[in-house]
Amino acid sequence: MFNPDISLQIRRNLVNFVKLFRRDTETALVNTNTRQSIHKPQYHKMKRKIISLLIAIVAIASASVANAQFRYGAMVGGDITTLRFKQDIIDINKSAGYSAGVIGELMFPGIGFGVDFGLYYEQRGATLHLGTRELWASQGYGTERSYLHYLVIPFHLRYKYTNLNGFEDILAPFAYAGPSVGLLVGHSKIDCLSYPFGELGVDFGIGAEIKRNWQVSAGYTLGLTYALKDKILTNYSARNSTWNLRVAYFF
Repeated sequence: MFNPDISLQIRRNLVNFVKLFRRDTETALVNTNTRQSIHKPQYHKMKRKIISLLIAIVAIASASVANAQFRYGAMVGGDITTLRFKQDIIDINKSAGYSAGVIGELMFPGIGFGVDFGLYYEQRGATLHLGTRELWASQGYGTERSYLHYLVIPFHLRYKYTNLNGFEDILAPFAYAGPSVGLLVGHSKIDCLSYPFGELGVDFGIGAEIKRNWQVSAGYTLGLTYALKDKILTNYSARNSTWNLRVAYFF
């Protein structure tokens, strides 16, 4: 069973080690600037403190990992997505989509940090007014709804604030950030566009945990790689930009 008092004492020792190490380092710099040599006893003393510092770091990591709390659940949500092209040539309307899948959470007691990961389906895309330009209108394109269907694999670092004197059992705020990989499993048939195998994005979000089991979050995904590319124009590609609202239930 995890003992928060032990974890707190380890962290206090770590702070003391850092303060002592910083003091000795500053002394060493002063001696160097005044062209005085560092005596061997002082060198060995610093070496011992460095080793003690490393041991303390390992102790904290080991205590956290050994008492990590894992759980999983189901997630559903909705999103609003637009496609951001490199050049502003056509009008683009945002589009609503949805998501559903599974989510896992691994939290380290006593420090508030953890990770979450999952696998879920998400519909993204936007409405493209290709017909407003002769380049596409001459080939029969008009207002085209571009659906993009992804299997998304996120991996986030998250922080959950639980030092609320028991109120965290009712409501605990959290924030997360990290990368996600979207594997493209389907898309609308628009012949003038080409699509990669998937895309890489970065996610940010905040939320609240309600009565330990429910989580409600709002987030944003910025596409880092292109989601589609035009075959007619050179270097005319777009990235996804997605806002989402999700609800998860942990078992």
